[in-house]
Amino acid sequence: MRLIKYTHACVRVESDAAVLVIDPGSFTERVALDGVDAVLITHEHVDHLNVDALADELGKRPAVRVFTHPAVAAKLEALAGAVTTVASGDEFEAAGLQVKAYGGWHAEIHPDVPRVPNLGFLVGDSLYHPGDSFDVPEGATVDTLFVPISGPWLKISEAVEFVRAVAPRRAFALHDWLLSEAGFAVTDANMAKLSRCDYARLASGAQVSLP
Repeated sequence: MRLIKYTHACVRVESDAAVLVIDPGSFTERVALDGVDAVLITHEHVDHLNVDALADELGKRPAVRVFTHPAVAAKLEALAGAVTTVASGDEFEAAGLQVKAYGGWHAEIHPDVPRVPNLGFLVGDSLYHPGDSFDVPEGATVDTLFVPISGPWLKISEAVEFVRAVAPRRAFALHDWLLSEAGFAVTDANMAKLSRCDYARLASGAQVSLP
C-alpha cells in the first residue's frame, strides 16, 4: 500500500484493489478523489469536507461509500444513499481496509465556540488520522501518524505530546496549510527535535509506502 498527502488535511490510501480518501476538504485538490472507492470524513468543517467535490465524484462513481459521524451525515442529505454513520469504537471495512473510529469531539477552539463531533480513524492497524483532535487511539500500535501542526485550536506543545503519547515509528504533518514559510521552518524544527520519532512534512502529492 501507499499513501499520498494532499493539501492541508487530506490523505489518500491506495491498495492494489481500491482507494480510500480521508478528509478531502476545501483546500484539497480535487484530483485526490480520482477513482476513490470510499471516503472517511472526520468532522464537518469545510477544510475537511467539500460537499460539492464529493457530489461530483459520486456522480461519476455511484458505488463510492462515505463513512462519517451522524452529525456530519445530517449535512450530506443529497448523498444520503452513499453515507454510512459510525461512532467512536466502531470497526468497519472501507475500500477493503479495516478501519476503527476513535475520539468523539473536535479540540476546543475557545469556550465560546461550540465544539463539533470529530472522529479519528485508524486504517489497517497502522495509519492514524485524528482529524482536528489529539485523541490517542488507546490500545493501538500505530506505525504512521498524521499530527496536526497548525490551527486556531492548538499549540506546538500539544502536538509534541500527542506524538509522544501515540509513539509511532514516524509522524507526518497534518492541518498545515495555515502556516507561512517562516512558520513551517519553526514548527518543523521543533517537531523534528521533540517528537521522539521520525517526523516530516510532506509536500502536496508526495507519496510514501505503508507497511
